[in-house]
Amino acid sequence: MKLTNLHFGATIGIIGGGQLGKMMAQSAQKMGYKVIVLDPDKACPCQYVAHDFINANYNDIDALNELGRRSDVITYEFENISAPQLKELVTKYNIPQGYEAIELLQDRLTEKQTLQQANTQIVPFLRVSSEDELVHAIETLDYPFILKTRFGGYDGKGQILVKDNTFLDEARQLIAQQECVAEQYLQLTQELSLTVTIGNNQSVTFFPLQENEHRQQILFKTVVPARSDKEQEARNEVNKIINQIHFIGTFTVEFFVDQQNNLYVNEIAPRPHNSGHYSIEACDFSQFDTHILAITGQVLPTDITLLKPTIMMNLLGKDLDLLETKFSTMPEWHVHIYGKVDRKPNRKMGHLTVLTNNIEETESMLIKQFEGRNN
Repeated sequence: MKLTNLHFGATIGIIGGGQLGKMMAQSAQKMGYKVIVLDPDKACPCQYVAHDFINANYNDIDALNELGRRSDVITYEFENISAPQLKELVTKYNIPQGYEAIELLQDRLTEKQTLQQANTQIVPFLRVSSEDELVHAIETLDYPFILKTRFGGYDGKGQILVKDNTFLDEARQLIAQQECVAEQYLQLTQELSLTVTIGNNQSVTFFPLQENEHRQQILFKTVVPARSDKEQEARNEVNKIINQIHFIGTFTVEFFVDQQNNLYVNEIAPRPHNSGHYSIEACDFSQFDTHILAITGQVLPTDITLLKPTIMMNLLGKDLDLLETKFSTMPEWHVHIYGKVDRKPNRKMGHLTVLTNNIEETESMLIKQFEGRNN
C-alpha cells in the first residue's frame, strides 16, 4: 500500500484526547505538522498541546466529518470507537489505518478467532453466552479460567477469574451483561509485549522486546530489553498477524510465557501502547515518532536503537500522592505527567522512565520507592 506523503504544515486529526493523543501530538508538532483533536472531555490532556480542539462525543458523526474536512490525515488513540462510523469516514477521508483492525480487535471473540486463523499460538478459548455454554466451558477448560466480556474491557475491567464453583454466580452476572469469552488460565512466568510500526509498502519496524509486570490488571512496570529468549519467536508471531490483519502505524502485541516456556499471543492494541512509553527517552525514535512517520507516508527507520537499558513505571493517582515530592530530588527520573484533572488512586496519571547500566539495581530501587502504595 502506498501512503500519501504529507508535506510539513499538513494537519493531523486525532480521535481521542487522552495521554496517547497528547504524546502523538507532541511527536507530530516537532516534525512540523498541525494537530486537531476530537474528544468529549473539555479538559482532556491533548487539547492543551493541539492547534485546535473539537469538543464532541466520539459517535457524533457531524463532528467526525468536521474533523475529516479539516484534516489531511486522521488517526486515533484508542480502539473503543464506533467501527461502523469509522468505516463510513474511511470512504471520505484519508485514514490509512482503515477500520478493519478496529472492527476485529474491539471484539475479544473476533480477535481470538482471527489469531487462530493466523496460526498464532493462543490460549484455548470458548464463547460463553448462556448457562449451557458456561457448563461446557467448565467441562472443557476446567477451573480456573478467565471470563471476559466481548466488548469494552481494559485494565482488567469486564473480566473475572473463575477459580471454582463459588465464583459461578459472579460469572452468571457477567454473562447476563453481555456475551463473554472464556480463556484457559495459565500459570505465568513472564508477560511480554512487542511494539511494531507498519509504514509504506508494508515496511516493518520492530522495537525491542518489552518485559511487563501488571498489578491489579494495570501495567506496573516495563523493563527493556526483556530478560527473555523469546524475541525472535515473538517477531515470528507478529509477522503472522501482519499477514492476517491490516495495520498502518504503531501497534503492540502482548504475550504470555507459561511455566513450560511456551509463548502465547494474548491480545493486540492497534495503536501506541503503555508498554512502549519508555521509547520516548530510551530509543532513537519513539513509538509515537514512528506512528506519525507511518501515517504521513514518510520512510520508517529500518532499525530502532535502544540507547540504554531502561525501566518505565506507571504513575497512578496513588503514586503521585506518594512520590510527588521526590520527583525534584531524582534528576535521573524522566517524569511525564499527563495533565488529567481528576486524580484517582488507580487512574493512570503519568509515567517515569529511568535509563540505567544496572537493571536489577535500578529495578530494586524503584520498587522500594513505590512500596508505600497499596498494591
